[in-house]
Amino acid sequence: MTELVHCYNKGCGQKFDLSSNEEDSCTYHPGQPVFHDALKGWSCCKKRSTDFTEFLNTPGCSKGKHSNVKPPEPVKEEKTNSNKDEVIEVKMPEPKKPRDPSERPSSDEPLVPLSVNVTSSLKQALDKHLENANQQTTEDKADPTEVKVGTSCKNNGCKACYEGEESNTEKCLYHPGFPVFHEGMKFWSCCNRKTSEFDQFLAQEGCETGKHLWIKPEVEGEKKSCRFDWHQTPSTVSLSVFAKVAVPEKCSITVNRVRCVIKIVFEGGKSLFEKDIILREEIIPEKSAVKMMGTKVEINLKKAEAFSWPTLEFPVNTPENKASES
Repeated sequence: MTELVHCYNKGCGQKFDLSSNEEDSCTYHPGQPVFHDALKGWSCCKKRSTDFTEFLNTPGCSKGKHSNVKPPEPVKEEKTNSNKDEVIEVKMPEPKKPRDPSERPSSDEPLVPLSVNVTSSLKQALDKHLENANQQTTEDKADPTEVKVGTSCKNNGCKACYEGEESNTEKCLYHPGFPVFHEGMKFWSCCNRKTSEFDQFLAQEGCETGKHLWIKPEVEGEKKSCRFDWHQTPSTVSLSVFAKVAVPEKCSITVNRVRCVIKIVFEGGKSLFEKDIILREEIIPEKSAVKMMGTKVEINLKKAEAFSWPTLEFPVNTPENKASES
């Protein structure tokens, strides 16, 4: 029986017969392993993977003969005791020094629109919204001002329901402000009665009297607050605006190197979210983009320099902000 020997070419690992070792018997990697930013691959080919097992199983990119010569072990430096009493000082890496305000790009630079990717989930949500709107229009054609018995008052905090013409003479006790949720506390901006319990918040009696509002008028583009969040990686900053059913053709996200202006028309066109952000650090507009989904709009900004931002927005009361206010 022919004795088989082990091939030491990188990426091969097979056993072979020395007497039948041809020029194309071995498929291997002639380069070196490369590990960078959690990606693993070989310097001789372009394929990269985040999974170590997948990296080990990456097929070779070159053909040649098998080799039973074991590669030499890397030379290890011999440790000496000559500096055994030497004190090694460990220093933390120095944080990035603040940029001189005079070197920072101006927030008044021209704004450019970001490229937009509209996902299938948003397209489906828009189609469904349009279908519901057409159905509602058909139902309301008879008399759009008619109030049905059992209709609840649209004023915040009012618990009344329409029982007939006599309901119009009743006083409405409501909250003219808007709900505020901050650090676990819930309250209305108009009366500031704070509670941590959501049921108690909903049960709070109104602080102002007026007339009931049975039919809320439709306001195109009414300004509303949205949940806004952000996170970052070493190379990007991602802004998330949780606005449902955004209308792409009515939205506008424009940027320059240190500014991001957001205008999102959502809920099928009924609501508007606006935010103007002076960014903490510089971005690359042409490498930034927007992704619109059914439940949110995601703005991905490419950092000009790969490091962690301490905050999203440029600090207030700085030369940059003072200049923009004047």
